[in-house]
Amino acid sequence: ADFNYGADEYDAEGNEEPKVLPEGSETMPYIDESPTMSPQLSARGQESGDGVSPTPTDGLGTGGERDAGKGLEMRKLVLSGFLASEEIYINQLEALLLPMKPLKATATTSQPVLTLQQIETIFYKIQDIYEIHKEFYDSLCPKVQQWDSNITMGHLFQKLASQLGVYKAFVDNYKIALETAEKCSQSNYQFQKISEELKVKGPKDSKESHTSVTMEALLYKPIDRVTRSTLVLHDLLKHTPADHPDYPLLQDALRISQNFLSSINEDIDPRRTAVTTPKGETRQLIKDGFLVELSEGSRKLRHVFLFTDVLLCAKLKKTAVGKHQQYDCKWYVPLADLVFPSPEESEHCPQVHVIPDHELEDMKMKISAIKSEVQKEKANKGQSRAIERLKKKMFENEFWLLLNSPAIPFRIHNRNGKSYLFLLSSDYERSEWREAIQKLQKKDLQAFVLSSVELQVLTGSCFKLRTVHNIPVTSNKDDDESPGLYGFLHVIVHSAKGFKQSANLYCTLEVDSFGYFVSKAKTRVFRDTTEPQWNEEFEIELEGSQSLRILCYEKCYDKTKINKDSNEIVDKIMGKGQIQLDPQAVQTKNWHMDVIEMNGIKVEFSMKFTSRDMSLKRTPSKKQTGVFGVKISVVTKRERSKVPYIVRQCIEEVEKRGIEEVGIYRISGVATDIQALKAVFDANNKDILVMLSDMDINAIAGTLKLYFRELPEPLLTDRLYPAFMEGIALSDPAAKENCMMHLLRSLPDPNLITFLFLLEHLKRVAEKEPINKMSLHNLATVFGPTLLRPSEGESKGHLTLASDIWSHDVMAQVQVLLYYLQHPPISFTELKRNTLYFSTDV
Repeated sequence: ADFNYGADEYDAEGNEEPKVLPEGSETMPYIDESPTMSPQLSARGQESGDGVSPTPTDGLGTGGERDAGKGLEMRKLVLSGFLASEEIYINQLEALLLPMKPLKATATTSQPVLTLQQIETIFYKIQDIYEIHKEFYDSLCPKVQQWDSNITMGHLFQKLASQLGVYKAFVDNYKIALETAEKCSQSNYQFQKISEELKVKGPKDSKESHTSVTMEALLYKPIDRVTRSTLVLHDLLKHTPADHPDYPLLQDALRISQNFLSSINEDIDPRRTAVTTPKGETRQLIKDGFLVELSEGSRKLRHVFLFTDVLLCAKLKKTAVGKHQQYDCKWYVPLADLVFPSPEESEHCPQVHVIPDHELEDMKMKISAIKSEVQKEKANKGQSRAIERLKKKMFENEFWLLLNSPAIPFRIHNRNGKSYLFLLSSDYERSEWREAIQKLQKKDLQAFVLSSVELQVLTGSCFKLRTVHNIPVTSNKDDDESPGLYGFLHVIVHSAKGFKQSANLYCTLEVDSFGYFVSKAKTRVFRDTTEPQWNEEFEIELEGSQSLRILCYEKCYDKTKINKDSNEIVDKIMGKGQIQLDPQAVQTKNWHMDVIEMNGIKVEFSMKFTSRDMSLKRTPSKKQTGVFGVKISVVTKRERSKVPYIVRQCIEEVEKRGIEEVGIYRISGVATDIQALKAVFDANNKDILVMLSDMDINAIAGTLKLYFRELPEPLLTDRLYPAFMEGIALSDPAAKENCMMHLLRSLPDPNLITFLFLLEHLKRVAEKEPINKMSLHNLATVFGPTLLRPSEGESKGHLTLASDIWSHDVMAQVQVLLYYLQHPPISFTELKRNTLYFSTDV
């Protein structure tokens, strides 16, 4: 499903050639299946009330498709669009033929512009192609204008297909025709003037009387047209009932066209004919993909193409639904001129505006909420229009996330002066691009400048050659594609071997969530070794993930290279590899050991997966002697304390040495350390304090979160959960304040005192936001679900889909905690004494 939501900006009449074309950006036409292109039809459609619109009528794509009437209606839409683009094509051929007669007339005079031989070469077979299409158009046009469901036109397409041989001759001659035209332009000023501005008539109904197009561009039209005609046959067959007399004729036409195409594909495939490199080798596409470019201070999504000797940055043009997409070249850098500036060389580079984490987290929640709405609509056999609307909203949100989350800079510099900056979310991808370019640069490359026609053909070839077709967002996935895994992946990074010399080594783990990869965990640095033994465990949240990547780095301690920008990764990648997360294989209770081989290095790791509904269960502890999984009232009574010892100790330690730690509470600690602390607290071991002072601060923060997550019922209780949800939804500030304070007063004392104690701590953490990057909103996102999510028995009602549980109430849970975090200090005694609040039950 390729959601191309550019249709609102679509100008139905501007669909011949763009009015003003910058040098070299003349683009190729594609069959336009947009029905508004035929004025007669749309007028008739409106009168008869069939509402012809650029998008097929609702229901055509579903069960209604089988309805022959609707299928025939779609044929009319496809044909009218094709007819309109055929008219444009004929006008283009006409424009090409126009100078041929006067040129021929001068050829026999004493001052010829071109010789007869040159004219024959440049305009070879154009007249024949024109006549074939003119005859086809004249026969098809009246049929479409006087449309009724019994009309047959398969024989016209069959005849058109049988005349394709003329294109073979044209294709064989195409390269020579181009070269001849370019040579003649250079040597003859008169011909240069003619070939730079050929006048193409606008369609009959168009406001534009004509547009100016170059001869090179027009000579490319037949090449492009022959590959497009097969597409319309596909569409017609799709919407022609099998028992319709046209069906076998269209099938035959499609078979002839496809055979013809494969026979000349060798010649047409731009991999071979696009443009050769300056040394005469063919230019091949090596790699392509979507990257975010920082251009004039704003983020733009680009499709980047790496050819044998050039890096080309393009953008997809806005096109109507049903029209074929085209690329616009933004810039290109010959690989001979391309260098990667080091961070210290790029001090003058623009400062990257990084979107705060909480905004990204907010957006992820919105997307998850929409996903669950889509699932609900589908489950309830909802209207396709409602689902489309939700999908459109989801696409817009995912697109925003894709654009705004990357922060790792990838700089490209052209030796001749200009620098470009991409932002990536994955260092793995950055190194893939860098390695691919460096590998090509090992060859003996020459610098060059592309002529406008070379650039046009190269950009035109991008559409056919691209390997990445859709923007990497989940709304572009087909329904039958794997949705990926939702839940928690536990990974232990054991060790690595295969290093040639001692180094300071660490690993990072990346997973794809929301369509793109992002770094989720990092081992400690193992100093000065060839065989690092990390043995660290991580819990990684998966949000629709399908792959796990491991990168192995050598830590850089060189002060001159360490950049002020925390997103700038200057450490050297020693190796990288990835594995698919197969839902069947991963979803076992046992650890699964694996090895990733990379660059001669082997990294050993183990993993196991817990689905989200399993991991969110609050399971009471069997033994009531510990603190994890035991009711808070039991623990405080046993300890004779107001706030559990574990909560006080962890908070004290974080405030002592973790309050300025970047991402405190957000970055997961090493799971093995957290489990060790859990065991020590459960056993009430005398060594707790010694252990705490030695332990990594993220593990201590993780232990505190785990304690609240494993409470048999949430800190803010199951009983009050529905009331918290209702209270936070109130819009009147006074009513909300009254309700939210009343709810706090309704909590049991140990819960309330512990909650207020934690609240004040989180506020102190947020005061250090400029250093630790943890705002109140970030902290609410981390702790909200942990403190509020109901226990198993309470939430049974909602448990349907993994992604559904996630989005169902999470946003509200975050809002509840955020409300209290943003509230002026709340004191226990004031709260209990204050009778301003009505004590009616909520």
